[in-house]
Amino acid sequence: MADLSQSILVAKSSYELFLDPAVGNRHGLIAGATGTGKTVSLQVIAERFSAIGVPVFMADVKGDLSGISQPGSPKPKIVERIKQLRLGDYTYAGAPVTFWDLYGEQGHPVRATVSEMGPLLFSRLLSLNETQSGVLTIVFKVADDNGLLLLDLNDLRAMLDYVGSNASTFQTEYGNVSAASIGAIQRGLLTREEQGAKKFFGEPALDLDDMMQIDTKGRGMVNVLAADRLMQAPKLYATFLLWLLAELFERLPEVGDPEKPKLVFFFDEAHLLFSDAPQVLLQKIEQVVRLVRSKGVGVYFISQNPLDIPDVVLGQLGNRVQHALRAFTPRDQKAVRAAAETFRTNPKLDVEKVISELAVGEALVSFLDRKGTPGIVERAFVVPPYSQIGPVTPDQRQQVVKSSVLFGHYEQEIDRESAFEKLRARTSQTLNRAQTPGLPSEPAPAPRPQGRQRETIVEAMAKSALRAASSQIGRQIVRGVLGSIFGGKR
Repeated sequence: MADLSQSILVAKSSYELFLDPAVGNRHGLIAGATGTGKTVSLQVIAERFSAIGVPVFMADVKGDLSGISQPGSPKPKIVERIKQLRLGDYTYAGAPVTFWDLYGEQGHPVRATVSEMGPLLFSRLLSLNETQSGVLTIVFKVADDNGLLLLDLNDLRAMLDYVGSNASTFQTEYGNVSAASIGAIQRGLLTREEQGAKKFFGEPALDLDDMMQIDTKGRGMVNVLAADRLMQAPKLYATFLLWLLAELFERLPEVGDPEKPKLVFFFDEAHLLFSDAPQVLLQKIEQVVRLVRSKGVGVYFISQNPLDIPDVVLGQLGNRVQHALRAFTPRDQKAVRAAAETFRTNPKLDVEKVISELAVGEALVSFLDRKGTPGIVERAFVVPPYSQIGPVTPDQRQQVVKSSVLFGHYEQEIDRESAFEKLRARTSQTLNRAQTPGLPSEPAPAPRPQGRQRETIVEAMAKSALRAASSQIGRQIVRGVLGSIFGGKR
């Protein structure tokens, strides 16, 4: 029997429909056409998880979810819905929020190192073909074998230059490295840099513990990633969220099925995760989604069309809120049928017919019981959130950011010694040897071409010389199930 003091009221028909936190880590789906109420459903579930002490992560792709940080207000539609659903104990309240932003403009900067990301995810980010991906894997492997940390994109570019310039040296041990593939990877990096990826790679890298905080009132922190600008680079958006999910999988201990999740992860615009992904990556994604529940992490996909999610993943999404779908085309009709067939039958409902008739804020709802059995699908109205519907003002956002205990930690970028600096130093030593009579010279990576890029390198070298020596000595280069060259665990 569910503990109703902890259960999450999501919707109400003739009776209340609760999501039991004990099955909150068994994943879920919020689906429906644009404008049918998906974002509000996401907000309701997120703030209710927070209220019972569960940290939440979600991407704000439209800028609407920032309002979860502020109490709601008695707007006419909200008041009408409260009265309609007879919600007598309804109280306006905001949730504790941490704002994040890959660009560092609307929240704390979010960073990862190139080494952590690994060649598999980088290949997806750069849209590389199989041959180019193989070359990138060689570049990562050479860096690993030589203890060269790849922290930012300068490091990766330096390694590409080095491996490309000494391709014949590495051919026997690692395989063929073509200049064409090196060039394609460099062009891909340039494209992603122009989309803002340069700001994402570096240090201090995100500490997952900072996303899993509980406030002084026992509420879970709601981590809101500003993604409205990020959505203009959909590959970067999908790759970042997939990396974050994989990091959670790798770093969290096994907990089985806890009484409530350790974290709930909302993946909006879920179709971007699977779009154009190679089969090897799809298999890894399916593996992570299947196994991450044992780490106490619930993953909730938000999508307009259930057909956008592979069947293997869709079958794992036991908690479902299905808003209206429009059946204008044969593909739309197929989506309606597919959605209807995934629910446990309710003899009182013609589900396929009802899906097209649902009003805004109305949904077909089915949650798992504690045995993992799907509940009979019910037609119901989603309850209104306690927090504000719609975005906060820029001033309100900045107030939340600056009042965070994390403010100041991620804002200052760190640039320590890594592959770029080591390869530059090696080049300098080789040139000195060549210019000094009696000293043997050794092969060195080709210097970068003259021009604007050269100035950046000189500046970076000067900055590097001022940093304290230390850093990566003795540090082991490791990657997770999606980052590893061989797909192994940490």
